[in-house]
Amino acid sequence: MSEIRWSVSPGGERFPLPVPEDYPVELERLRGLVEQNRSMGREIVAVVGLGFVGAVMAAVVADSVRPDGKPGKFVIGMQRPSTRSYWKTPLMNRGVSPVTAEDPEVAPMIARCVLEKKTLVATYTEEALSLVDAVVVDVQCDYLKNRFGDCREGSADMAALEESLGVIAQHIQPHALVLIETTVPPGTTEQIAYPIMKKVFEKRDIESEPLLAHSYERVMPGRNYVASIRDFWRVCSGVNTEARERVTKFLNEVLNTKDFPLTVLDRPIESETAKIIENSYRATILAFLDEWSVFAERNGVDLHKVISAIKVRPTHSNMIFPGPGIGGYCLPKDGGLGVWAYRHIMGFEDDIFKITPMAVDINDTRSLRVPQMVRDALRNMNRGISSADVLVLGASYREDVGDSRYSGSEVIVRKLSEMGADVRVHDPYMEHWWEFEAQDTYPKPGFSWSRFFHRQAPLAALRMEKDLWGAMKGADALVLAVRHSEYMVLEPDRVFDAVGKPFAIIDCFCILDDAKIRRYLELGCEVKGLGRGHIRRMKESVKTGPR
Repeated sequence: MSEIRWSVSPGGERFPLPVPEDYPVELERLRGLVEQNRSMGREIVAVVGLGFVGAVMAAVVADSVRPDGKPGKFVIGMQRPSTRSYWKTPLMNRGVSPVTAEDPEVAPMIARCVLEKKTLVATYTEEALSLVDAVVVDVQCDYLKNRFGDCREGSADMAALEESLGVIAQHIQPHALVLIETTVPPGTTEQIAYPIMKKVFEKRDIESEPLLAHSYERVMPGRNYVASIRDFWRVCSGVNTEARERVTKFLNEVLNTKDFPLTVLDRPIESETAKIIENSYRATILAFLDEWSVFAERNGVDLHKVISAIKVRPTHSNMIFPGPGIGGYCLPKDGGLGVWAYRHIMGFEDDIFKITPMAVDINDTRSLRVPQMVRDALRNMNRGISSADVLVLGASYREDVGDSRYSGSEVIVRKLSEMGADVRVHDPYMEHWWEFEAQDTYPKPGFSWSRFFHRQAPLAALRMEKDLWGAMKGADALVLAVRHSEYMVLEPDRVFDAVGKPFAIIDCFCILDDAKIRRYLELGCEVKGLGRGHIRRMKESVKTGPR
């Protein structure tokens, strides 16, 4: 008898992985549900991958209705039965969201679709694909960097996506639409996905072409998570006329295209390129401001005030302060997918890309200046960085969300640890920081950013501080790393009382206004900030008193 294998949820609940005899029973269960829903005129849709995008996309599709107000889709969410991810399946079948979200619409929508409307189920068996009319592919396609701060020395991690496409082609009916929603290197749909599926079709003696389409998501974690999928503009395309018409019809039926019309492009490479350019443009704007941040710090300029003054001009209203890196799943990597595709999918050997990879590299390494500021601030207080007690406030990559993927805070913590500091972290939106707790295997074995730094092994024991004010006690330095609402209202006197002594405070994201900066200085604290060069001037003013 084989040993039982388990999948453990983030909440600690253990679920036994399915065994071979479970699969036929599961398939029969799904067949019964599909027959029941077909009798009600519903299209059957599989969403492959129940991660940040797939779980909510599955619910959005399942929650959609026909013009008569009745559900038009029955959705089967599919997740591989791995020890790392299987737990999502039983949780979703209880009506529990497998993703943590600040959007109050996520959890009720999933519960409603599973328990009340009964338009959403989750499964682990690939054979469910034989029952569906459409497949939405939300399998991760990462970009793995081999050197820190060098985007060119990396590669697209296509293995999981390619494997999934082969499995899909092996099981689906010839008429089924396959919609790739994953952000992929330009050329993937036509030059990688299509040949994979076509060859499998030929082995199955299917003469028709795969109905393959691409439409990228613009998901924004946070309070508007669902709206960023359902109530937002979409771009789509298909490999042929029928695929293009099918994906247009499908998206019009499940998304709010009345208020946010679709843009239909001729070829998938155009849709794929649109996503890469869209995110590279944003990343480049943020990277551009990094050099001006350094300029401001060295020349007594408050970049926050400068940007505010510029944004009065409507043509420049999208200019924002970059903070300690940009983070999130898309902006730190998508430019790399484009650079990689040019050489490894299109086959060009010349080097046309200059700005795109440079922006990625600048954004990756920007946060390294924060540990240097901690070091310099402590030196000014006659303290060393080695063994200093540093509290980092904020692990997420942006304000008021619990998403730590590629956050600048990760680099800050790793570099501080390398420099010998004892680091603690608080974030009101996160219970676990898997980049550290599972750094041997996350995001995949051998590709943790721990490999770019020294003294990283102890960070596997890093756990999130639950009590903000208790965590401050005795800290030598506080790093304001994220603009969480809770940190924006911290009052200097109360923070000082909680710490219990003068300390260094590093503002990474223009959190402190001048009044708070002045008060910290008056309390004997050392203050530094990215782009906040005017602090030196304020420090001198506090020393000399009012004139």
